[in-house]
Amino acid sequence: MSAGLGPQQLAVVVNDDEPNSVEIAEYYRKARSIPAANMVHVRLPHRQRKLDAEQFEALKAQIDARLGPEIQAVLMVWTAPYAVECNSLTAAYTMGLDSELCSNSCNASKPSPYFNAVSRKPMSDFKMRIAMQMPTESVAASKALIDRGVLSGFATPVATAYFLQTSDVARSSRARFFPRSMSLPQKKLTIKTLQVDSIEQVSDIIVYQTGRDFVPKLDTLKFLPGALADHLTSVGGDLLSNAQMSSLRWLDAGATASYGSVTEPCNHWQKFPQSSVLLTQYLRGNTAIEAYWKSVAWPAQGVFIGEPLAAPYRR
Repeated sequence: MSAGLGPQQLAVVVNDDEPNSVEIAEYYRKARSIPAANMVHVRLPHRQRKLDAEQFEALKAQIDARLGPEIQAVLMVWTAPYAVECNSLTAAYTMGLDSELCSNSCNASKPSPYFNAVSRKPMSDFKMRIAMQMPTESVAASKALIDRGVLSGFATPVATAYFLQTSDVARSSRARFFPRSMSLPQKKLTIKTLQVDSIEQVSDIIVYQTGRDFVPKLDTLKFLPGALADHLTSVGGDLLSNAQMSSLRWLDAGATASYGSVTEPCNHWQKFPQSSVLLTQYLRGNTAIEAYWKSVAWPAQGVFIGEPLAAPYRR
């Protein structure tokens, strides 16, 4: 069964206190033909990176009050805030705030009933409106991101999915789930699972998953429209920090969606996208937001970013 959310099922949340958010959201509305009724306006004046529980509950109530039962997913058009206490904003919105995790962020978090699901309607089936954020640091970059997402729906590319087991053993905890190298001619896809620290000078990337605190040579790569890319590390989802490579760098390099942890998760594979699930769900025609959300078993600390409706394998 081919999955895939559509524009009618996506709400777009705009921060009216941030001019970039307003401009990018309007561009996205037109590019994806989002119904005007699906646009939700809020005010977040200070661009703080982290919300407390009270601030979050007020924001969530404000958003939810505007949403009808047909809305299955939510896109928040801003870079910050991206955390709620020790949770990510996208996960707290989708699954509820897991405050108990904050006493030790390395503990297991709430399992997601949406993990590897066949469902096409997360709200209807699981009472989960899956959420993603679209960064707004640069209007030009965000418009280019939107254009990549839209373009991904026009033709299935000849592409390669790269899975790298690096010399960083701690950050390679999900390598056991990497698919084996093979060719899938019916999908025009080659899978390359490699034991290397990086790739360079390749121009056919549709998936790139690795484990590093900083991923080198991104400036030598070309990502195809709809590409998914992420790195397993402690705080890649602390988007505006320089402690490790921010997940924003994947979008800057040309990927269409990414994922990272906002607080120290330890290297539980369940807290990161499980590679074979991510690839399988994407190849089934899921959108980027669906494939990424379905690939994370314990998503409480992970922020999902990018263009949610990208779907290069939708047909």
